Amino acid sequence: MTPIAALPMYDWPERRAEVDAQWIVLRDRLRARGFDAPDYLTRRNGDLPPVPGGIRDASGAVIAPDPATLPPDELDLPALWRHPALLLAQTCWGPMELGLAAHVHVAGQDDYSGVAGGDEAFYSSALVMRRGEGLAVAAPRGGEPVLPVDRLRGKRFAFNSPDSMSGYLAMERDLALQGEGFALFARLVETGGHRLSIEAVASGRADIAAIDCKSWALAQRHHEAASALIVVGWTGRRKGLPFVSAFEGVAV
Repeated sequence: MTPIAALPMYDWPERRAEVDAQWIVLRDRLRARGFDAPDYLTRRNGDLPPVPGGIRDASGAVIAPDPATLPPDELDLPALWRHPALLLAQTCWGPMELGLAAHVHVAGQDDYSGVAGGDEAFYSSALVMRRGEGLAVAAPRGGEPVLPVDRLRGKRFAFNSPDSMSGYLAMERDLALQGEGFALFARLVETGGHRLSIEAVASGRADIAAIDCKSWALAQRHHEAASALIVVGWTGRRKGLPFVSAFEGVAV
């Protein structure tokens, strides 16, 4: 089965050329180490090698569907991450903690140097609200959480997915450190992506969201909705997105 690679986590349409250039660097590095790295990144279910009967773990249990049965022009991340031909992809420590780690090998960490809220392999999430609804807060140098709890109470919280470290779990854990929980919010709004959470807050469908620092930096560059928002706090600093592989010994 031909090896596949994907860098889906920051692969915004506006920066496809940047992501492709990042892959060329990683691809050549992997080839120099003897791995059969593909020429191009995979961005669609339709380009994933089929796995008749579904993707199975070492015991034979089905852990993801056959990509051939999925909508061809979408990209199913759980199927990508568990695909037996996966040479390299980004994932999140949320899914890793919730079971993915049993099926992949960690091949490295993304770099957040030079991004507000980032520090080499570590990142924080920016808590964004609409302008006029809070005071701007710079990322703390020490990486400690800065949560304006009184400002958050009774608000609607937008999040990308419940297994996301940056968008959900980090907020949940940092609130717990202050004796709080998601019950302080009036409602939770699941959006399906950081970009969609930014849009939800900007449009008034939600009041606050936790956006990982690199996604927030991209939004400020590429998304008009970000101009309507302000950073009112930060989650604590944690390990950023890992690179993972189905193959042992891969490292970037």
